[in-house]
Amino acid sequence: MSLHTFERLIRLLDAHQARYRVVHHSSAGKTEEVARVRGTTHGQGAKALVCHVKGNGIRCHVLAVLPADCQADLATLARGLGGSRASLASPTEVAALTDCVFGAIPPFSFHDDLLLVADPHLFDRFDELAFNAGVLERSLILASEDYRRIAAPRLVPFARRS
Repeated sequence: MSLHTFERLIRLLDAHQARYRVVHHSSAGKTEEVARVRGTTHGQGAKALVCHVKGNGIRCHVLAVLPADCQADLATLARGLGGSRASLASPTEVAALTDCVFGAIPPFSFHDDLLLVADPHLFDRFDELAFNAGVLERSLILASEDYRRIAAPRLVPFARRS
């Protein structure tokens, strides 16, 4: 699973002349550990969560991206999209919508039914973002402005500092 996602990411970034590098590393558990093995800071990580947003006539899956050193406020995410509640998707749904396992989800949506949303704080601290690229042993470090330009996420404030 997910080597296809990695290869698709590389093709996308190359097609858009993005500034990035690939880092091969051992699989790590927590976001702090992953940052250490990548050689980046914790806050540079782009954490991607697959969520359900429901209520007020809204029912959708969302790929919610936020800085790795923040926590997602799911109620705020739901309200920001016009819904009334949000929850994390199941591992089965995550695999179906991303072709990735938990912890390896890149901050890009390649599925028509997965709305891409990013917290604005993702872009205000670091020139580069780091994220697992479909597999737990490979990361991409990508210029923040290239990510924003290529992925074009909808900006919704929903992150709170840990």
